[in-house]
Amino acid sequence: MSSADPVAAVPDGRRLLVQFRDEKGAALAAPLDLPADINAQRLQLVCDALLPSDDPAPLAFYVHEVEIVESLERSLQQAQPAAETERALDVVCQPQATFRVRAVTRCTSSLQGHAEAVISVAFSPNGRFLASGSGDTTVRFWDISTETPHFTCTGHKHWVLSIAWAPDGKKLASGCKNSQILLWDPETGRQVGRALTGHTKWITWLCWEPLHLNAESRFLASASKDGTVRVWDTARGACERVLAGHTHSVTCLRWSGEGLLYSASQDRTVKVWRPHDGVLCRTLQGHGHWVNSLALSTDYVMRTGAFEPKHATIVPRSSTASLDELKEKALKRYNQAKDVQGEERLVSGSDDFTLFLWHPVLDKKPVARMTGHQALINAVAFSPDGRILASASFDKSVKLWDGRTGKFLAALRGHVSAVYAVAWSADSRLLVSGGSDSTVKVWDVQTRALSVDLPGHADEVFAVDWSPDGQRVVSGSKDKMLRIWRK
Repeated sequence: MSSADPVAAVPDGRRLLVQFRDEKGAALAAPLDLPADINAQRLQLVCDALLPSDDPAPLAFYVHEVEIVESLERSLQQAQPAAETERALDVVCQPQATFRVRAVTRCTSSLQGHAEAVISVAFSPNGRFLASGSGDTTVRFWDISTETPHFTCTGHKHWVLSIAWAPDGKKLASGCKNSQILLWDPETGRQVGRALTGHTKWITWLCWEPLHLNAESRFLASASKDGTVRVWDTARGACERVLAGHTHSVTCLRWSGEGLLYSASQDRTVKVWRPHDGVLCRTLQGHGHWVNSLALSTDYVMRTGAFEPKHATIVPRSSTASLDELKEKALKRYNQAKDVQGEERLVSGSDDFTLFLWHPVLDKKPVARMTGHQALINAVAFSPDGRILASASFDKSVKLWDGRTGKFLAALRGHVSAVYAVAWSADSRLLVSGGSDSTVKVWDVQTRALSVDLPGHADEVFAVDWSPDGQRVVSGSKDKMLRIWRK
């Protein structure tokens, strides 16, 4: 085919010689002669016949990095010209989630109880519990089945700024503006152990060691405005070590599935630590202003641990699975995700309007620098399958990027002021965002369009989360309310 004109790839007779390949470039079968107007549904049927399987996975098809939706010919016209002449046209097959999450369309509950703004919301890894942290100094647990208040947890003396679920779902950590960290039991609403104290300024972020690294869900990392990261042994209620090296406030943490800890700071750097001996491995530099947020390509599989979202399985606390069994299952899920995604990737978002994509285990140089936002970046999140990256900004937009290369994919516009938070559906097909315009919006990632606009909050939406089973979205707002959204 001509390297100058992709339309020339469609020969007389409107048929194409197609070579199906997997994501790593390996040929899946011999080249096939197919009609140029073949669509994704018919390509799926061809692959199902070509690659027999007891449980065929739904596939997405790409030609020159453009997804085939209407027809192969149409996508080829949209693609950039091929770099060189090819005998057969490569069509890349990407396995998709075997279950489908439907867009939420209505508010089923408005949860009252907090006396100040709701700053953070999070579903537990197995979907059994919902927690929220507020400026009223309390943490609240909510009953998912009835969508009613369950427990109000008091003990903090200042705003609760951060909450984080242990990967086994049996503990919740909360950090406040008074530099105190407390642990809670979601079954009883009672505090677990003593307060974790040591930071001298407020807590900005909390994250747990992944389940596949430690089935006891024992170690917790905290970031603070005091510029340090602390690693806590929650079983002993003691600080294991202090990671000092940042010169300004630490804004975000991620505990890698490879056993490393990543910290982002207002000193414009991201640091890579070995949390169990405190060694600073490398410093990732490049941003020109504060680094606000981090995300890992494996965040979703580490968040859900041993629980399988596609089965919508809510595992009771009385589960007979041993710690070793849970760890083995979590490790298997992590390795499967990593095999599909390749090396674990990290993205950082900054006040300098840019994002950087890193392979932090391998190199301190970025894979890509992503530009296009016109204001500071608040939040970044990889899709559960690691293929797409979403960024939320004060420029009123959400942008989508290729999760492997950093290539810009689309801008999602519809918010009329700053976007504060984003969360993905478990099947990577939908994205929810919340912002200062008091709305929650659901986006269809395939069509790059607004799917559902969800007004209802009376003030800014600070936090959103999508349940691991895909059934619910929760939003927390300055109006002191949580809202549950369902199909």
